[in-house]
Amino acid sequence: MGSVRLTKRIIRSKILLRLNSQKEEDREAKSRIIKNKLFRSKIFKKAKKILFYVSFEGEVNTEGMIKKALKLGKIIAVPVCTKNRMIKPCLLKENAKLIRGPYGTREPVGQRCLDSKSIDLVIVPGLAFDAWGNRLGRGKGYYDRFLKRLPDTATSIGLAFSFQILPGIPTTKHDVAVNRVVSA
Repeated sequence: MGSVRLTKRIIRSKILLRLNSQKEEDREAKSRIIKNKLFRSKIFKKAKKILFYVSFEGEVNTEGMIKKALKLGKIIAVPVCTKNRMIKPCLLKENAKLIRGPYGTREPVGQRCLDSKSIDLVIVPGLAFDAWGNRLGRGKGYYDRFLKRLPDTATSIGLAFSFQILPGIPTTKHDVAVNRVVSA
């Protein structure tokens, strides 16, 4: 277990460095390609209630995706992290005001929650993924615990830049893979 933790820490630091050093115009161009791939997918077209993450620190930009999904009539929720290390899916309306949450992520003001059992699709962030959908997050386990609580009918899709796709990700019994990864 100790070597897995060490390896995860090394991967995290290297990927965070790449994310933060990526040119903003490259990030935006690749994010648009990822958005187009996601929105063309049958899974996305069919989904009515979607949990998106609000991007930060060089991640695939989801703001344009969220705006377009709202315009398409999708019900959108974003994660709000609680003190007991759980994710609450909170509804996000068009032009909603966002504030910084405890971990630097942006969260909606006046949170109205959505039942996680009603979510069709979860768009999952990650620092790294592999071909089997194994995911390396930021190390707190929020998404792993959340994904375990979802019904079997919900699909999870990770968004990543091509340099975030690795040959393999070290995993433990607590890690939960995503169903699919969309990358550019």
